[in-house]
Amino acid sequence: MFILEYSGFGGSFLEDMSSQYIFSSESVGEGHPDKVADYISDSILDACFEQDPKSRVACETLVKSNCVFLAGEITTKAKIDFEKVVRDAISEIGYVNDDDIFHADKVFITNALTAQSPDIAQGVDAKKAKGKKTAEQGAGDQGIMFGYASTETEELMPAPVMFSHRIMRELSRVRKAGRQAKWLRPDAKAQVAVEYVDGAVKSIKNVVVSTQHTDDVDHATIENFIINKIVKKVLPITLLTQSTEYFINPTFKFVIGGPQGDAGLSGR
Repeated sequence: MFILEYSGFGGSFLEDMSSQYIFSSESVGEGHPDKVADYISDSILDACFEQDPKSRVACETLVKSNCVFLAGEITTKAKIDFEKVVRDAISEIGYVNDDDIFHADKVFITNALTAQSPDIAQGVDAKKAKGKKTAEQGAGDQGIMFGYASTETEELMPAPVMFSHRIMRELSRVRKAGRQAKWLRPDAKAQVAVEYVDGAVKSIKNVVVSTQHTDDVDHATIENFIINKIVKKVLPITLLTQSTEYFINPTFKFVIGGPQGDAGLSGR
């Protein structure tokens, strides 16, 4: 059988010439180090826009252990308490436990944000300037995106990535509600592999979920809860078959996570 392999940001799949293939996508929870960095940068952007809709914000965030490092350029009339924004963002994520090394109230914050270079601003501004060839507005940065619209889900996004998102959202909701599974911690990720036949979703081949947890919970409890209270609650039951495989915390132990366990960088 002839097989083509594809891979890219957020997904990969194997496709054979009979139009049967498996596509998998991953989603990370809000406590994942890179997601933490993204949320801090996004929170600073929101704070600037709240006061000054014309703000220009290029804020990069690095998180590791008990440190947060802010760098970038901001042009705004807003008066921002950056430390408060950072600590509030971390608190909303859920790093507020007594044993958290990366803790909303205890992290050390280094602020290296400056105003935007006037030379760069001149290229972005929609106005004339000395030596500038055009008065049109320019792009301040470049980017490459991958994705496509799909009727597989209500969000018009491909099923694998939306299924992964649903798991992460429900895991976050349950954790923050605090009524059950009090052993859950913020760092988590999920990957869902979906089987396609002739371009249509046929079944879910496997589900991988890794979630940070306290040290006093056993693996069997984690596995049973994630499968029955999270995965089977949010994924289409018609796509979960007897052959669907579940890999829950496959490395067994995940106590040290978040920025304590790994560095996080915005935009990664």
